[in-house]
Order: sequence, then C-alpha cells, then structure tokens
Amino acid sequence: MGVQWKAFTDQISHYESFVLVSHIRPDCDALGSELGMAEVLRTVGKKVRIINAHRTPASLQFLDPAGKIEVLGDNVEAEDISPDCIMVLDTSAWAQLGDMGDVIRSASCDKMVLDHHVGEDDLGAAMFKDYQAEATGHLVVQAADALNVPLTRTMSVPLFAAIATDTGWFRFGSVTAETYRVIARLVDAGVVPSEVYQDLYERDTVGRLRLRGLILSRTTDELDGTLMHTYVRKEDFAKTGAEPNDTEDAINLTLTVNGAQAAVIFVEQMRGGFKLSFRSRCGLDSNEIATQFGGGGHKAAAGAFLEGSLEEVQGRVLPVVRQAMQEALAT
Repeated sequence: MGVQWKAFTDQISHYESFVLVSHIRPDCDALGSELGMAEVLRTVGKKVRIINAHRTPASLQFLDPAGKIEVLGDNVEAEDISPDCIMVLDTSAWAQLGDMGDVIRSASCDKMVLDHHVGEDDLGAAMFKDYQAEATGHLVVQAADALNVPLTRTMSVPLFAAIATDTGWFRFGSVTAETYRVIARLVDAGVVPSEVYQDLYERDTVGRLRLRGLILSRTTDELDGTLMHTYVRKEDFAKTGAEPNDTEDAINLTLTVNGAQAAVIFVEQMRGGFKLSFRSRCGLDSNEIATQFGGGGHKAAAGAFLEGSLEEVQGRVLPVVRQAMQEALAT
C-alpha cells in the first residue's frame, strides 16, 4: 500500500515549523529527500531546518551548495531544536538516527516519517511509507504533487540524485516505468543528468580509486562464484588517502563479475564495529538477512551494524548468508 497523501497533507497543515532528519552516514537519497522536502515545505509557507547527526560527505556537498544542512554538535545543539514537527526521511530505525535519535525521543513535538524501507521501529511517529517506491526521493515528488507544489530546479536536482543513486543509475530491479516518468518531470524542471552524473561519479580522488582497488583485491567468491564478499579496515582510509564515504557503491562493483548473484561487504567504522551491506540479484532476501543482525532495508539491498572484530563479525554473518544463499539457489 502506498502513502495516504490526504492524511499526509492534512498533518502538514497543522504545523508552522519543521525539522527534517535522516540517517547517519547520509547518502544521496537521505540528503536529496531532505533538501527536496525542505523546498516543498518552504513553498507552502513553512519554516524548515535540516539537522543531521553526521556531516554531509565532501563528495555530496554539491547537493547543498548553500550549506543549508546543519549538523548536531557542530553548529546546533539539542536544546536549540524546538519545531512543531520533526519529519524523519529515508529511515524508520532508531539505530540509523545516531545522536538525533536522542533528540527525537526527548522532543515533545509531533513526529512524522516518510520512508520506503520495509523494516521499522516505533519512533512514536505517524508513518507514511511505500515499500514499493525505489527511493524516498520519489515519495518527496509525490508529496510535492499532493501539496500542489510545482517542481523547481532547486528541489529537482537533489531529488534526481536521490532516485538515480538508489536505483544504481536506473539499473536495479526496483526501476519501473513510473520511475522514468518522474525523472522526465525532474529533467523538465531543469535537471541536467550529465551534470549530476559528473558530480557523482567523475570527481573521484586518487584515494577513492586506491581504496576501491584494495576492496576489489580482497574479494572472495563462494558457491561457484554466485556469492561475493570483501571488507574494509579502518586503517585502509589513512593508507589509501580515502574518506569513509568512499566505500559508497563499492559493493556493487563485486556484482559485475559474471555469475555473481549476491554480495556482502564488511566496512570497519572509525569508532569500532562493522557496517554490513548486503546485495542480492536472486531469491536471497537481503532485508531478511539484515534483520537478523538488527538492520533492514529491501530485498535487493539492505544493511546492518555489528560490534566485534572482523573475524568475529564474518564468523557470525557469512554462515547465515551462505545458508540463505544455498536455499535461494535451490528453489
């Protein structure tokens, strides 16, 4: 079932001020959805702030040239946050909210969630979700339509980036004819796809290239080449001169191997523990796997986080993935 847009717009009408929040380690769908929704809400006369727990990665700062996104602990403190409503975009999980989760828990204002992920926690919020949507950015376009807000270039560029990246530049199975219809509208509003692609994929640093080479060199294949897995250690960033967000999309490179149907990457975090990313092009359900480790996402792509050493984390995760993969291949 899709979002009940009448209920969504009715709730929006009750508030004058909003704080928009998304998940830690923000990607294009998180940032693009926030920036697009902020413009939509401002167009209907609302006061809007975007406040995240993590800084915008340097490679994605082109999405926010005016520097509208604030960061908790950098230029805003929890006591400075007092909107009529907090809207969470592109996540429904406490673990994904970082320090902004504490702000949301303690806030006395109303909360809303606009998201496309399957799993969810009880955030004490009104949930507006569409599991079939390929990106939350698409839902923001629908929100603009529901609020009778015309698309502008300012809101369309981040929304285009949100949809393009969450669909792997339109190559994932989540892409539908409606995806292209929405993209056409964003292009009509002034987006130049070649410019967005260049900003996203053709401004790599040497460090990013070196890190990707290291990731690929560690790739292991199993189950007759249908399962791929690799890893990143935190010291690899200093060794290669890369940034932590340079691991974005690296897992998809392992799926370019002929016959690969699923992949896992283990990325060590600076504060310890490992971020897990799962991808599937077969019957393996990435969301089911991630849920077993406290995460979530979609059937084709999901993530989680586990404490422990690389050996401990791999020892917990890989047997589960292997078993699920064998069952998926047998059906």
